[in-house]
Amino acid sequence: MSETKLVATVRTDFGKGAARRTRRAGLIPAVLYGHGTDPVHVSLPGHQTFLALKHSNALFEIEVNGTTQLALAKDVQRDPMRNEGIEHVDLLVVNRGEKVSVEVPVHITGESAPGTIHVVETQQVSLEADATNLPEYVEVSVEGLTDGAQVTAGELTLPGDATLALAPETVIVTVSEPRGSAEDDAADAEVAAEQAAASAAAADSAS
Repeated sequence: MSETKLVATVRTDFGKGAARRTRRAGLIPAVLYGHGTDPVHVSLPGHQTFLALKHSNALFEIEVNGTTQLALAKDVQRDPMRNEGIEHVDLLVVNRGEKVSVEVPVHITGESAPGTIHVVETQQVSLEADATNLPEYVEVSVEGLTDGAQVTAGELTLPGDATLALAPETVIVTVSEPRGSAEDDAADAEVAAEQAAASAAAADSAS
């Protein structure tokens, strides 16, 4: 995934009031940190940043006071009252060719065997990958898998040069046939008994 180029403005005012003013101006408060540098508080162009953050592990090329730096979105604080509202972004400074640790969502493809369902046990997979070549997701195929089948982390086909950063025996997906619980079975038996009793009573009254 290519990086999104943004021109940022250094922020000198801090606190909740300053952050609100920044957002009212159509900008998003953010902080750049990492590689032993002092944190730099900036404002990012709101619309461009919002569009880029629709992708997981968004990579930015940020220009601040004429200097350009690559940065990875590590934490995005969203407004719980507004679907499109972003309150703050933490940006980790990275270098080209550097390996970084990221959480990548699982994307299911295919259909398991008829009569079965699949359950995603691990929603995010921990990977290490090149900062400039981060995958948006890890694809997991359940095509034709039968009852009792599992897909573990060690069986995943990882994109690009990514390497696994969690235990290979971690279960990612399980496949099973839907089964009723003991309570469901008891309720079904009770309904059947009531229907049988009603049928017997109707037969007695008719005779």
